[in-house]
Amino acid sequence: MKIKNEMRLEIVSKSQNEAFARVVVAAFAAQLDPTLEEIADIKTAVSEAVTNAIIHAYDQSIGIVEIVGKLFDGGIIVEIMDRGKGIENIEEAMQPLYTSKPELERSGMGFTVMETFMDEVEVTSSLGKGTRVRMVKYIKHGNEMGKT
Repeated sequence: MKIKNEMRLEIVSKSQNEAFARVVVAAFAAQLDPTLEEIADIKTAVSEAVTNAIIHAYDQSIGIVEIVGKLFDGGIIVEIMDRGKGIENIEEAMQPLYTSKPELERSGMGFTVMETFMDEVEVTSSLGKGTRVRMVKYIKHGNEMGKT
């Protein structure tokens, strides 16, 4: 898979920045000529991943959330990374309705939503070092990048 274009964005872990991150990734993905549904899927998944990092990674302190987008012929890879506390049990965290913050009335559906709207979702985490969520969306009707 040859990367055709790449973007990087760092935001502070404040909830106000989630909407900005999703719009930036959607604008970047627009180069692939996706359908409105594909853009909505990407925005929803990015929103969930960024929100997870903001709420869970830094435990009410401020940290950095890094968003990397990579375009390839036929799709986009989006990585959301934090340098927070990490996830103790990824398999458990990815179960529908699981939440480590029930007092915040979280639904525990973040990873399930990501898996529903993206074609691939991979989560890696190291305690005390952070978490990386890597998502891939294949763009079915998009153009081939680089052609005019």
